[in-house]
Amino acid sequence: MRTFLNGWLPVLVWMAVIFGASADSHSYQHSSRIIEPLLRWLFPHMSPLAVAQIHHLFRKCCHVAVYATLGFLVFRALNQSANPLPAWSWPRVGGALLIVFLYACSDEFHQRFVPTRTPLFSDVCIDTAGGALGLCAAWVCHRYRRAAPQPSK
Repeated sequence: MRTFLNGWLPVLVWMAVIFGASADSHSYQHSSRIIEPLLRWLFPHMSPLAVAQIHHLFRKCCHVAVYATLGFLVFRALNQSANPLPAWSWPRVGGALLIVFLYACSDEFHQRFVPTRTPLFSDVCIDTAGGALGLCAAWVCHRYRRAAPQPSK
């Protein structure tokens, strides 16, 4: 039970956070209330088209960051599960990326039922790329932990 709580509970909580954000029918308007005035204040001569494009890019970067976190958490949970695979193995990486991909698909499917939201396969691709980025971060952490000198007893 402790393995579940330490490994999989953070994954489930993060998935619930994503689900909640995905259920926001006015998420574009909510983020534009903050980002667009900030951009106009920082760059008063920026065209409205450029402001809108940067806002769109910011939202897609948030997709990447959110799903990178999910990918990292899923990989961490898989590593804490009892199975005979090495700590860093392609089946674990592939399994983590598959879970991220399937959750991204379910998230976009969920958006079909949220007013003003549009499911996009491009968002699934962006989310999965974010998950891959999170797995890269997990790999860096794994390499760093292996290279760190072990304390002598």
